[in-house]
Amino acid sequence: IAEKEGAIGWITFNNPAKHNAVSKEMWDGLADAVDAFNADDDVRVIVLKGAGEKAFVAGADISKFEDERASEEAIKAYADSVTRGYNTVMASPKPTIAMIRGYCIGGGTGIAVCCDMRICAEDAQFGVPAAKLGLGYSYEHIRKLVDLVGPSAAKEIFYTARRFNAEEARGMRLANRVVPADELESYVRNYAETIAGNAPLTVKSVKAIVGEIMKDPEEQDLDLCKQLYDGCFDSEDYVEGRRAFMEKRKPNFVGR
Repeated sequence: IAEKEGAIGWITFNNPAKHNAVSKEMWDGLADAVDAFNADDDVRVIVLKGAGEKAFVAGADISKFEDERASEEAIKAYADSVTRGYNTVMASPKPTIAMIRGYCIGGGTGIAVCCDMRICAEDAQFGVPAAKLGLGYSYEHIRKLVDLVGPSAAKEIFYTARRFNAEEARGMRLANRVVPADELESYVRNYAETIAGNAPLTVKSVKAIVGEIMKDPEEQDLDLCKQLYDGCFDSEDYVEGRRAFMEKRKPNFVGR
């Protein structure tokens, strides 16, 4: 479910009966929803969450495997949808927040890792059970986790295939913030509104430049980094920010 609330785009994984386990259709829907919010100038922050109170995403919808992953062709099509879903979230130029309650397992952890920030309730549980199922993970998907938590924690997550609670996740940098479950949505909404009220060009430039920093040196686009940096100082928002500071008022940023 994709809904817009002011400057926040909300994406909800809506399969609560199965702890929001994702099907191929849902992977495609995730990418389509993010693409739509990316193209909407009114949306400044994207929040991903799960329906109900028991899960963010509890992995793949195994009941769909007979239909979605029964042949080599179907397996490839499913993998392409998963990769598109991950990459679309990862490549969004807008800030993304995973709001996590309950189970965040397998593909759920993968989706959360692709977001810029993960804010979770005290009941959150993370895990990648691939080693219990004999599944393989690609270089690209493992690298995303390594870039976030480091090689030792990534190995621990995969080697043990166990579940990690919210405090363990925060300790390994998998979670940015841990809050009481009954405060989670209001906390995330306030966080998103704070980000949305800041200068969009500055936020966009930082996200893009951090993305370049995380690439291998030979793949980095330093010209793009300089262009984004210069663009902030050449913008109307820079003028507005200075004036608002001097006039002791809240700035009204327009993103240009």
